[in-house]
Amino acid sequence: MLSQKNKTKTTVDIYGQQYSIIGYESTSHIRLVASIVDDKMREINSKNSSLDINKLAVLTAVNVVHDYLKLKDEHEQLLQQMQVINEKD
Repeated sequence: MLSQKNKTKTTVDIYGQQYSIIGYESTSHIRLVASIVDDKMREINSKNSSLDINKLAVLTAVNVVHDYLKLKDEHEQLLQQMQVINEKD
């Protein structure tokens, strides 16, 4: 079990707002995640600048989860292909 003392606190900037994120991951990982979210929000905003911040945040979450599910499906397909190849050997 992970202890509280192993947690790190990292301050990040996402779409002009400061957030303190506490977790077990490295500071560099947390900053990378925040950067990806910030980039995605800016990308969506560039296509529809009339969105308020709440709608922009929800659309960003929907887009990121969509990307995640596509990658997860691709990963599962690759694992199945590897299993078939290994069974032939």
